[in-house]
Amino acid sequence: MDSPRDTKAPRRKTAEPDKQQGSKGALSGLVVRTGFGLLYAAVFIACLLLGTLPTALFIAAMSWLCCFEFYRMMRLDGKVPNELLGLAAAILFPLSALVHPLWLTALIFLFVLSLGLWYVYSPRTRIADVAVTAFGPLYTGFMLSAIVLLREAIPGFPGALLSIGVCASLWVSDSFAYLVGSRFGRHKMAPKISPNKSWEGFAGGLLGSVIIWLILWLTGFYDLNIWLAIGIGLAVAILGVFGDLIESRIKRGVGVKDSGNFIPGHGGMLDRSDSLIFGCITAYFLLFIGGVL
Repeated sequence: MDSPRDTKAPRRKTAEPDKQQGSKGALSGLVVRTGFGLLYAAVFIACLLLGTLPTALFIAAMSWLCCFEFYRMMRLDGKVPNELLGLAAAILFPLSALVHPLWLTALIFLFVLSLGLWYVYSPRTRIADVAVTAFGPLYTGFMLSAIVLLREAIPGFPGALLSIGVCASLWVSDSFAYLVGSRFGRHKMAPKISPNKSWEGFAGGLLGSVIIWLILWLTGFYDLNIWLAIGIGLAVAILGVFGDLIESRIKRGVGVKDSGNFIPGHGGMLDRSDSLIFGCITAYFLLFIGGVL
């Protein structure tokens, strides 16, 4: 009869390759995630550096994808959005920032009027379908148009640097939150909506955002004092987290893990933009109120 030691030996031999394959798979996933994340950031930054028109075109494309993914999730929830109206508005909102704020107001008026007429002349349309159709482009195109307004507010390299800094403060905030949260996270922030978020990670994210805003202050390009820089850095990071939680709540409500699969390793464009949606418009308002823009 075989001894217990003899019967266990083959099991250890088969477990080691499984662990090695798991480690290789995790490493491969990290490489893919990092590579596509850097590519996305590089294209984004290049458009900001090239000027207002490339920025507006890139943001319009982003908005279209984000709105498309949002409507896809709403269809899973039984809603029937008018994608023709909604996706057109998602594209036009950022582009209107190139002209004049009045154009944005006019577009919102025309969009709401169109939705009202659609509701009146389409008996099968529910008010929930109208509400979802309206929320999609307002949540994506309208909010993200703040990036175009930021890029347009200050000409030349200082304007590009400020726009990059605003976006970078949110990217760095997300990275710091992940690093700190994965290492020190103990107290869950919103366990029913986003189980991986912790208050420790939240504090790390605040620190990451403030560091970027202090760098912007040190450049001397802007009428920005240190306290305003710190305050905006904190506010942007906080609203970025809210944006993340809002999208997580939407996904949890319809039972999906990611909004899409447009960016390998990251999910959909909406997954990649959720913090920008609320963080960038917060930065725009505070910079305008603070007299920087």
